[in-house]
Amino acid sequence: MLLTSTTTDPAAFAAATGWAVKPEGACRADMCVPLPDDVHVDGGLDVTVLADRLGMPVLRDDDHGLVALGPATVVGRALETAEAPELELPDADGNPFRLSSLHGKKVLLVAWASW
Repeated sequence: MLLTSTTTDPAAFAAATGWAVKPEGACRADMCVPLPDDVHVDGGLDVTVLADRLGMPVLRDDDHGLVALGPATVVGRALETAEAPELELPDADGNPFRLSSLHGKKVLLVAWASW
């Protein structure tokens, strides 16, 4: 979620993240995370308080007036498993390569994008 302020509208936050702020806290599906009273600011929500409670990384670019929120990691604030999904891509010769062929070995995946 990309913002121009650390305060956001509850409906916009819910639409962008899937977390609806209700009286019982921030809720998604059947899970709710209690929120402190200071999450409500001038009719909006303080995204830094929400981010802290939901385990969302926050990146501020004060030079450009932007605030970016990453995905929530409420459950244990860590990956639930270290198991990668099945992935098949062509190798350098164009032959299909399956990630599962490396099962039992340590693997480092590097992702790159040109943008």
